[in-house]
Amino acid sequence: MAGIELISTAFNDNAIIPRRYTRDGDDVSPPLEWSGVPGGTAELLLLCEDPDAPSGTFVHWLVTGIDPDARSVEPGETPLGGTPLTNGFGGSGWGGPLPPAGDEAHRYFFRLYALPDPVQVPDNASAEDVHRAVDGAALASGNIVGRYQR
Repeated sequence: MAGIELISTAFNDNAIIPRRYTRDGDDVSPPLEWSGVPGGTAELLLLCEDPDAPSGTFVHWLVTGIDPDARSVEPGETPLGGTPLTNGFGGSGWGGPLPPAGDEAHRYFFRLYALPDPVQVPDNASAEDVHRAVDGAALASGNIVGRYQR
């Protein structure tokens, strides 16, 4: 599968996510930029998940229907054309990191998928639901990992 380059101006890959972007801070989504979206992309899908959560993989952000011509998202915004779905906290859009105090740093995988056709995932979808919907269908993907510890 082709690769999308996904970066954040707020943190480097495998680095600490600044407090501002967590529930301990302002709880605004971090800025993201991407390139390498292939032709034939009908929509982009953005997922942020924490596989280290004690109750299983936790969805922090799920946005479908992102305009394939979009190349970035500003802090606290929804990507162009995107529809934010329910996160693991039960709210719509971004729900920042809030790992249990004392845990080792959790990993937050931000994943962007280029899809040839609009994908249907239910509101309040699990990370596994999203992976089932996009695995084998995505034209390209990219990811960046942030870490956070309380």
